[in-house]
Amino acid sequence: MKASEGLKVVVTGATGNVGTSLIRALEREPQVAHVLGLARRRPTLSLEKAEWAEVDLSLEGDEPRLAGYIEDADAVVHLAWQFQPTHDPAATWRTNVLGALRVFDAVAAAHVPALVYASSVGAYSPGPGNGAPVSEAWPTHGWPGAAYTREKAYLERVLDTFERDHPQTRVVRMRPCFLFKEESASEQRRIFAGRFFPGWLFRPDLLPLLPNLDGLRFQAMHTDDAADAYRRALVRDVRGAFNIAADPVVDSAALASLLDARPVKVPSGAARGLLSAAWRLRVAAASPDLFDAVLRLPLLATERARRELDWEPSSTSLEALGAFLRGVRAGSGDATAPLAGRRVG
Repeated sequence: MKASEGLKVVVTGATGNVGTSLIRALEREPQVAHVLGLARRRPTLSLEKAEWAEVDLSLEGDEPRLAGYIEDADAVVHLAWQFQPTHDPAATWRTNVLGALRVFDAVAAAHVPALVYASSVGAYSPGPGNGAPVSEAWPTHGWPGAAYTREKAYLERVLDTFERDHPQTRVVRMRPCFLFKEESASEQRRIFAGRFFPGWLFRPDLLPLLPNLDGLRFQAMHTDDAADAYRRALVRDVRGAFNIAADPVVDSAALASLLDARPVKVPSGAARGLLSAAWRLRVAAASPDLFDAVLRLPLLATERARRELDWEPSSTSLEALGAFLRGVRAGSGDATAPLAGRRVG
């Protein structure tokens, strides 16, 4: 697709939480003529500008197919990420790190003009002791104990080298906080609570008490707002990293208010011990190492995104969490395999 006709954008991980929102955002973007969504399983989702193709980034054998999809792209957005199985970090490394290397190599070989990569708040080193928000200049060494944060930090170093060796490609690193929407709730419940955790338990009358954990403070955002930031970074002449997050900062008191529950003080060590036991018994899907990482995440300063992308979130963090909770209770989903809606199982 020639630039005069509009941009051809290739999106990996296009059927996931961010991917489905981004594809829809690009549908409304006049500068984009065509979107190719890549995923392991072709969805039934039908959009005017989008077509779909199957590729498995964890497989060396799919490299030629990936290269063919990318060779005439004006921009590539790399979103694909695998959270599970947390009991097998080599499996997530194959998809997340080796898969990203295959995408970056294909971008370099095709001389694609722009690469937008989904980094994360998890790439950052633990935040300052005073809790002040950090800018994009904060070190990105992650938390070494968790596979997710190790992988995100490793890919930041890979991109440092990529930018040095391929200055002709404009590289943007998006570093969002936690992203929620109603349509992704079933997937996120399966990933973090486990596929058999019943969503209807997230009812105020069934959760009169909520653990109040020491140090639990995080940011959240509606996925559609994150997709809007990605869209803006894609069509503007910007480079480098962008923090994106919504207000207010979420803590145990805010969660308790959202669930109409009373916060009860629980030591972080006790909560970690319970999670560790549940994870080892394969009752809980989220690992205790990820719990450690979450308690150490910095808060994000978002001035650069607001200034250079003219970006503002349209939903608050609590509205995003409210949408997620509605989706969990209802078993909401979307017309893709990762976001398939169901209450349990």
